[in-house]
Amino acid sequence: MHIGLQFPNLELDADPSAIRELAQGAEALGFHHLTAFEHVLGTTDGQRAGQQSYDPTVLIHEPMTLLSFIAAVTSRIELVTSVLVLPQRQTALVAKQTAELDLLSGGRLRLGVGVGWNETEFGGMGADFTTRGLRATEQIEVLRLLWTQRSVTYHGRFHHLTASGITVSPVQRPIPIWMGGSSEPAIRRLGLLGDGWMPMAEELGTVRNVMAHAREIAVEAGRAPDAIGLQGRFALASVPPEEWQTRCDAWAETGATHLVVGTRGAGFTTSAEHLRLAESFLARIS
Repeated sequence: MHIGLQFPNLELDADPSAIRELAQGAEALGFHHLTAFEHVLGTTDGQRAGQQSYDPTVLIHEPMTLLSFIAAVTSRIELVTSVLVLPQRQTALVAKQTAELDLLSGGRLRLGVGVGWNETEFGGMGADFTTRGLRATEQIEVLRLLWTQRSVTYHGRFHHLTASGITVSPVQRPIPIWMGGSSEPAIRRLGLLGDGWMPMAEELGTVRNVMAHAREIAVEAGRAPDAIGLQGRFALASVPPEEWQTRCDAWAETGATHLVVGTRGAGFTTSAEHLRLAESFLARIS
């Protein structure tokens, strides 16, 4: 099971030197991957969706730009969006940005995508909230075509390309696409198209049920049941240190191929503090 670290959006100073220190420190400690989530816009009315609201005063870096910076100051650590809200973005632009990042990082990108939940943010991005699931499904197909073919002709419901290409090829052809979400349409999309799942849930019984369902769908579609990876997660500050190993073991027994731990929630504001907690975690697990 590959162990990664969540970039501490919201709790790390925006100083580039702090970001560099965090990324290089995570790599030096031996973490396999570094994940970053996104919200392009902060809004004050996200609570109506039953989700945590990230208002315009909090610091959330744009992940494509952030991971490009991190790629330039590291050499090994995998770069992961967890997750990019795909249907509020232009597909061809995402294809080119990700291809460029994968190329310049030497093939270190893993693209985690989700359909989002904040209708206000979609409106600000000029995207249709009501068709986001259908659009995401088509986007994944188009992304893989653009990453693997020099010239693409495609006509679907949301995309129309005629003899077009992104002109830059990624190292990974295609780049792995992992998915968030746990609704029935999201699970079906995962089973049919996903390389892996990034659940928000930490309740392992629920995770097992969803993975079993997704793998059934994969098999019905002619895919191998082990084609779908699983990335577990937990926040170090919410679990007593003496239980960290137990939590890791539980995720491994659930079938997780990857695990990401977060250092947020402990009141830290500097990269050194976040790295100390991350190092203490690694010292406690085998």
